[in-house]
Amino acid sequence: MKLNIPVNLPNIITVLRILITPLFIILVQRDLYLAALCVFTLAAVSDGLDGFLARYLNQRTRLGATLDPIADKILLMTAYIFLTVKGIMPSWFTVITISRDVLILMGMAVLTFMRIKVEINPTLISKFTTAAQLVAVFLTLLDPQPVLAFSFRSWVYWVTAVTTIVSGLHYVYLGLGILHDELGSE
Repeated sequence: MKLNIPVNLPNIITVLRILITPLFIILVQRDLYLAALCVFTLAAVSDGLDGFLARYLNQRTRLGATLDPIADKILLMTAYIFLTVKGIMPSWFTVITISRDVLILMGMAVLTFMRIKVEINPTLISKFTTAAQLVAVFLTLLDPQPVLAFSFRSWVYWVTAVTTIVSGLHYVYLGLGILHDELGSE
C-alpha cells in the first residue's frame, strides 16, 4: 500500500521544527538559555523559511498548511509553559496566550462536530500576534531574569497580551459568522 504524503522541502522543515521542540525543552529545563535561544531562533526562522519556500517553489500542500500552525503552537505553547514554570515568564501572560489557542481549537472542534467545512487561513492580526509571541519568548530567553514591572520586556508582554486577546476575539467573531451563515442557510 502506497501512502500519498507530499514530501517536499517546506514540509520537511516544518516537521523538523516540531522535532526540535524536545531539545528546546531539555535546554530550558537545564537553564541553558543561550542554547535554548539558538534552538528557538532556528525554529522561528524556519517558520518563515518554510512558508517562503512553499510559495517560491510552488510547493504548497494541505499537509503543510495544516502542520505549519500546529508546529508553531507546539513550540510556542511549550516555550510559554516551561518559561512560566521556571519563573521567568509571568503566569497571567501564559494563561492569556494558551487560552486563545484553546478557544480557537474549541471553535474548530464545534465546527467540525457540526460538519461545517472551514478553510484555515491565518488573519493579519493572527500573524502579528504570532510574531509578537515569538519576540516575547526571544526576549525572555535573551535575559532570563524575572521581569521587572516597568521594563521593556514587561511592555512587550502587555502589547503581546493585547494583540493575543484581539486576535482571539477576531476568531470568535469569524467563527460566529460562519455558524450564523451555516445555520441561517438551513
